[in-house]
Amino acid sequence: MDYFDTIIGQSPALDSLIRSARLVASTDVTVLLKGETGTGKEILANAIQKQSSRADKAFITLNCAALPESLIESELFGHKKGSFTGATCNTQGLLPAADGGTLFLDEINSLPLAIQAKLLRFLESGECLAVGDVNPCKVDVRVIAATNADINRQIEAGDFRRDLYYRLNVVPLELPPLAQRTEDIEHLIKHFLGLFAETYSIAAPKFSKAALKMLNSYPWPGNIRELRNLCERLSILLAGRVIEPENLPLEFVRAINSAPQLTDFILPEIGLHLDDLEANLIHQALNRTQGNRSKSAKLLGLSRDTLIYRMQKHGVATH
Repeated sequence: MDYFDTIIGQSPALDSLIRSARLVASTDVTVLLKGETGTGKEILANAIQKQSSRADKAFITLNCAALPESLIESELFGHKKGSFTGATCNTQGLLPAADGGTLFLDEINSLPLAIQAKLLRFLESGECLAVGDVNPCKVDVRVIAATNADINRQIEAGDFRRDLYYRLNVVPLELPPLAQRTEDIEHLIKHFLGLFAETYSIAAPKFSKAALKMLNSYPWPGNIRELRNLCERLSILLAGRVIEPENLPLEFVRAINSAPQLTDFILPEIGLHLDDLEANLIHQALNRTQGNRSKSAKLLGLSRDTLIYRMQKHGVATH
């Protein structure tokens, strides 16, 4: 089974990501998944693990933001009996438990600085030292990390170690937000409606063309997770019916109505050169984002691959 086929979509941005992920999966290289909340980072991490040579070994997930700082070290590395109040027995950490397999560290940007130093040592040496122990053990674990924040800003603020970032960022894979892959919205809807029809033993609803048009114009701040939740809600409330724009939640209508419109643009009497205008807008977007292609693509309402194609077309380069 090809587990990358479980990632729904056919947009150029997603195709490019999957091609890179396939190459990464065949190695043991450390991977850093970047992307907004709800873009599917854990699903991609799971696919990478299942397509790797470690597929039959443990795949363990830890959300670094879900535990208090006092527990994260013990959770990752384990602890010895009596090493702190409440440590009534020896406890294995997630790193030793994942020996031979993969550890997925979600929201790595939330990892406390003190633990960052210890994780860096593990990544460099493979040595795992339990709390209260003096003898480290060697474990063979592939680490896949994920972040929904700009770690470079955290480095500048002193909240994240630069050396750990470089060690994690061997192969960065950036998941595009749903608003940059609108071609995939209809594919995802079909998948989710079919899934919930089977789960709840109900007739799947259908979206009208007008409703689909609204969904394509919506900015999707919650990304695929938000779309999934919407499909589940409407599958239950409107089973077997046709979903019209008036059936969509009020926040969809408000977001679309408040979006800036370009209808006020007036074509000059003498006309214009469309290629020059497009190249100028690309330059403006790149300047505003300090050359960040993903952010520039978002400003222009394009996928990252489409932006790169148009940059090449107009001979636009980043410096």
